[in-house]
Parts: sequence; C-alpha cells; structure tokens
Amino acid sequence: MDFGFVILVEILYAVASLALISAGLAVVFGMMKVINLAHGEFMMLGGYAAITSANMGVNIFIAMLIIAPIVVGLIGLIVERLVIRHLYGRLVDTMLATWGLSLFFIGCATMIFGNTTTGISTPIPGFAVGDYQINGYNFFIIIVSVVLILAMLAVLKTTRLGLIARGTMQNPDMASALGYSPDRIYMATFFVGSALSGFAGAILAPLVGLVPTSGGAFIAKAFITVIAGGPALISGLLSSSALFGFVGQVFSFVASPVIGDVAMLIAAVILLRLLPQGVTGRFFKGKL
Repeated sequence: MDFGFVILVEILYAVASLALISAGLAVVFGMMKVINLAHGEFMMLGGYAAITSANMGVNIFIAMLIIAPIVVGLIGLIVERLVIRHLYGRLVDTMLATWGLSLFFIGCATMIFGNTTTGISTPIPGFAVGDYQINGYNFFIIIVSVVLILAMLAVLKTTRLGLIARGTMQNPDMASALGYSPDRIYMATFFVGSALSGFAGAILAPLVGLVPTSGGAFIAKAFITVIAGGPALISGLLSSSALFGFVGQVFSFVASPVIGDVAMLIAAVILLRLLPQGVTGRFFKGKL
C-alpha cells in the first residue's frame, strides 16, 4: 500500500513536471508557431533569477513565483522586439536565431555565475510514508502545475485578452481589421511564454544543480511534449504530459532514470508515427 502510494505520487510528479516544463513552449510554439530553441535557456535564467534573489534575502517563494517570471518575461520581451518580430513566418531563420540566442545566454551566464554548480535547498521538507521517504517539494510542484494549467485555461477561454490572443494567432488580418494590433499581441504572447519558461526554471531550481548549460536537459522533453500534444494547446499539453510522464516514470522505477528518458523518446516516436498530427489532431478536436 505504501509503495503504491509512493509510485502514484512519483508518477503525478513526473506528469506535473513535464506540463510545467512545456507550458511556456506550448504558448510560444503552439500559439505563435515560433520554434524557440532558447526555451531551455529561458528556464535556466529563471533558475538563476530565483537563486540570486533568494541569496539576497528575498523569500524563496516570492523569488520563484514572482521575481523569476518577471525577469525572464522582460528578457523575452527584449528578445522579441530585437530579434523575433523580424522573423515571424520564417521557421528556419527563427530556429537559427534562437539557437544563437541560446549560445549567447549560456555564455552570459557562464561569465556572470561561472561554470560551477549552483543551487538552493528545497523549502519544503520531506516526510515518511511507511518505510519510504517522499520529497514534500514534489507535492508543491504538482499543486503549482495544476493551478498553472487551470489559470491558462481560464485566461484563454474566458477573458477578453485570451480570446483576442487566440483570434490574432488564427487570423491576424481580421484582428487588425477589428482594431487590434497583431504586433502588440505577438509581443505580449511572447512575453507570457517567456515568463512561463522562467517560472518553470525557478520552480525546478531547488531540485537540480544549476549550471549555465542546464537548459539542454529540458528542451528535448519540452518539444516532444508540445509536438506530440498536437494543435490543441491545453488538451495537448495535458494528454502528452500524462502519457510521457507515466511511461518515463514507470520505466525509471523498473530500470533507471536513463532508461525512463529513452522510453519516453521511443513513446514519442511511436505516437507521432501513429498520430502525425499529435494526440489532439486525432482526439479532443475542437478543444482548447
């Protein structure tokens, strides 16, 4: 019984982590069709922003939940204004530009923070369940991911800003004819996607040792989750996170975390072979 509960918690944690890692990319790639290869580096910057703020005496939760998303969102705003806005509709050019940005951010982080591992301890202690020890911070990540998904759903489905953003991504000419500026909406959407990436990096920072190249550990998982999810933003994010999180965690328990990552990649290849348009390209059609 205790072991089953531990497995359940770990699977939920794996699903929540994937959703958290992929949320920012889902907004930028899923809505704007911008292939942001610097997504992992935005997460890395969020982690450093949270750690630096905490080391300066800021409450760790304020650093993770408020400061890091704002800092990375502003960095994303600058990137969009200087680089991305000139490359909309040019996928290859966008890939090359964001790849160059990822190298730039890695270089800047190395110069500022050095190439040594930096980290902070988890603010929530673990607890025992029978003979097993569970990391209490895992529950925090699960709760944060659930709240984040519900907030994204509420904003996109029920608010005027969310409806305008969705409409602009589908038909910018019509949005412009109705008096809305597609340029400003693209800018705001990229800001939100960047802020979500920084938010994810900050939340995960207490669990991992942070180095300037840490973003590389997240980018592949984020892309396969978003692509395999298909065209529906929230439904795709949830369905692919649930599938890959379950597969990865089960194989991690049975074999090792490395085998779990390999199993996740194989599952993504099989899924995209069977469903080229992703999960929501075949199922959940018409869902957000």
